[in-house]
Amino acid sequence: MSTATLDSTVGTTRPVVIHLDDLDIVGIMHNARYALVLERAMAEFWAEHGYHFHGGVPSSPDMIAAVREFAITYHVPVRGTGPIQVQFWLDSMGGSSAVYGFRFLSEDGATVFADGRRVMIKMDRTGRPTPWTDQGRAIAAKLMR
Repeated sequence: MSTATLDSTVGTTRPVVIHLDDLDIVGIMHNARYALVLERAMAEFWAEHGYHFHGGVPSSPDMIAAVREFAITYHVPVRGTGPIQVQFWLDSMGGSSAVYGFRFLSEDGATVFADGRRVMIKMDRTGRPTPWTDQGRAIAAKLMR
């Protein structure tokens, strides 16, 4: 997926800080950390809309979801610590699924370090797919591409 020409106003863009423990032995961001940094950026967006866990209890049934698919293409290494940006959006939202697109950008937005997609499935407490709530869909609409 090429996101080099993606409009910077699509979805939301979050500043994140890459820390020393995000780096591998050669001083670039470890490949496994991209999923974690994306998760934290997404959690921040949803928390701003009242979706969070407190004491292990979800604030909404929409919080019970699992990653079904995670795909990423690395273009340029993130070198060293410091600020970068994570942009993410929704490409589609089904009955119980949500397909996010994302990209990792330099602080000035000029360099695309990596891009990809993440598919989420909303589940009930037994682990079976279940529909998103109307409230969750309304918030998610802000992220639609």
